[in-house]
Amino acid sequence: MKKDFTCFLIDDDIDDQEIFLSVLGEVAPSIRCYTASNGREAINKLETSQVTPDLIFLDLNMPLMNGKQFLKACSLLDKCRNIPVIILTTSSDKRSIEETRQLGARDYITKPDKFSAWGAIIKEKITAYSSGK
Repeated sequence: MKKDFTCFLIDDDIDDQEIFLSVLGEVAPSIRCYTASNGREAINKLETSQVTPDLIFLDLNMPLMNGKQFLKACSLLDKCRNIPVIILTTSSDKRSIEETRQLGARDYITKPDKFSAWGAIIKEKITAYSSGK
């Protein structure tokens, strides 16, 4: 794993943020994770260089700027073009999956119901993307 690997979680659900951060702390304690509660806040943090992540986990359904709008805005930022984005959402709609892939998302995960399943998913994705997938 790359030294100083960082990820960015963009999700308006505070409970989901806490679960993600807790699981990340267990499966990959050396990884630093930044958070934003919507796409607009995330774009602001990226534009002002408050955050330069190696990997982005993105929810779709958020206020102010949703995940699809974020993907469009992010594609216009030079610093975002090479950052893999993984959709992490409650929706399993096939049209959303295809649309987000067309907008540049590399992966699409439906949020699991069980805490233990979060760990497996996060560990798998962090391992895959931190090794240069």
